[in-house]
Amino acid sequence: MRGSMGNDQADKKKFSWVIKNFSSLQSEKIYSDQFVIDGCRWRLLAFPKGNSIKSDHLSLYLEVAESESLPCGWRRHAQFFFTIVNHIPGKCSQRRETIHWFCEKVPDWGFTDMFPLNGLKAKDSGFLVNGDLKIVVEIEVLEVLVIGLLNVSESMLDVNGFHVLPSQVKYVKSLFEIHPDIATKFRIKNQYLKTGYMNVLLSLIETVRRSPKEISKADLDDAYVALESLTDYGFKLDWLKKNLDQVSEKKEKEEAGETRRKEIEEELKDLKLKCSGLEAHLEKVKRKCSDLEGQLLEQKAEVLAAIAPLSSSDDGVFDDFF
Repeated sequence: MRGSMGNDQADKKKFSWVIKNFSSLQSEKIYSDQFVIDGCRWRLLAFPKGNSIKSDHLSLYLEVAESESLPCGWRRHAQFFFTIVNHIPGKCSQRRETIHWFCEKVPDWGFTDMFPLNGLKAKDSGFLVNGDLKIVVEIEVLEVLVIGLLNVSESMLDVNGFHVLPSQVKYVKSLFEIHPDIATKFRIKNQYLKTGYMNVLLSLIETVRRSPKEISKADLDDAYVALESLTDYGFKLDWLKKNLDQVSEKKEKEEAGETRRKEIEEELKDLKLKCSGLEAHLEKVKRKCSDLEGQLLEQKAEVLAAIAPLSSSDDGVFDDFF
């Protein structure tokens, strides 16, 4: 169930999710791909047949992706809007909004009764196009808190206006020395969001430094989404995009080489199988040739014996002629 980010600046906070063959889905619940908005990773959760509480409505939720990997005590305050797109001009799309503090205990939030299922599936309703349903979510992250970091705030150190852990200080200082203009246009003032974006940047750099063999295509897709989000908020990362492009190119060559290697292995396997068959056939031919050569020698001997003149030593052979 893939989705897509908008290309225009106004769409940077939006994610579109097209659910294929909505009416015929048998799954109880489905998830969108993960996406990044405001430096935070999200995904959508839908119940195509409704959940157990409201089985006659589409249930739709926004979920913090990979929440189990976040630090203990994390919290994320966000306002978001769901829109079920109507494709018939003049008909209204269905839009609902809410605001929520996401946390460990409640990592998802949304609407159990987003929209009646019979209304979505009704003929000429305009919501389904060739059986596909389009949902758009728009998210505004208001605040990000990590309680664990707040409790040890005294151990956080400031590097060029960013609060980082002592273990990150040397690396972040080196980053600003090599790229002094990296954050001169960074617009976010909230310190917790700034820390979050810096951590995303450091993770992105670490991803780019890995061997292409260790990076999956999904990792690269996520890296480009994260890079786009970082640059949208003012980070100057031309150098990092260049490196990411190089890694992506190497990954494509590695995958192409691996595909070709497998093709060659299959071709070689087929050839060896054919050679094995040819060798067996050749062995039969050799045996046949050997048999024929033996028969030929025997036949030559018989022919020679048949045409050989009688020997004068044969007793009495010529007596009757004299």
